[in-house]
Amino acid sequence: MVRGLVTALRTLTILPVPGREAERYSDSLYWFPLAGLLIGTLETLLARLGVLAGWYEMAAMLALGGGIIFTRGLHADGLADFADGFFGGRNREASLRIMKDPNVGSFGSLALIFVMLFKFVCLLELVRYQAFGTMMAGVLLARMGQVLLASSLPYARAEGGTATAFVEGAGWQHLVVAIASAFVLLLYPTGFGWQRALFLIASAVASTLALGLLSRRKIGGVTGDVLGACSELTEAFVWFAAVLSIRFPVFDMT
Repeated sequence: MVRGLVTALRTLTILPVPGREAERYSDSLYWFPLAGLLIGTLETLLARLGVLAGWYEMAAMLALGGGIIFTRGLHADGLADFADGFFGGRNREASLRIMKDPNVGSFGSLALIFVMLFKFVCLLELVRYQAFGTMMAGVLLARMGQVLLASSLPYARAEGGTATAFVEGAGWQHLVVAIASAFVLLLYPTGFGWQRALFLIASAVASTLALGLLSRRKIGGVTGDVLGACSELTEAFVWFAAVLSIRFPVFDMT
């Protein structure tokens, strides 16, 4: 079981983690939320440095840049390939072929620019409100979203791919553990009340399900690029929903 954590950290981060890989890569899915919490904590520490300097824009930029560096830009690359394939491909075969191309096209470039700017704006608001726990929550729940997609959709490529081992071995138990652990991690390390935790989880699930339905319709399942895009888009949506809830509180979710 601990090997799953090693695989999760090696897959999702640049951290040099000692130990042996999991025999089944899908075992690492149990640990994705915890890996997300670790990445989010590192991003938050960078943001706090900017706040200490009294420069909120730099704090948001440090958090955004840290997220890219700590993950080797893995999910950003997936987002670019996803956008190129889904918006540039007229059918399933064309979309899969385009996503496999390592070159980034116009749709991928535009998606990266828009999503990164959107995330920067959301992060800037979270920094201004000192909502560092929410910042971590977005990163954590983005990894939970990856487990949701991997557990509920088949792999789209018949010949397999880089994420095949994660998706083909995933099942309902991975999903249940990921959601339950995400809820617990939101309650204790971040200190959210249960209402706030459920709101953030619901935001992540809504974003993930929308992407999953689109992916199912377009290519019949998921790929590694879709999982990467899920991480980026879910992270952004959770932050956005959190900012809206802070700026326009309808009811108390503390």
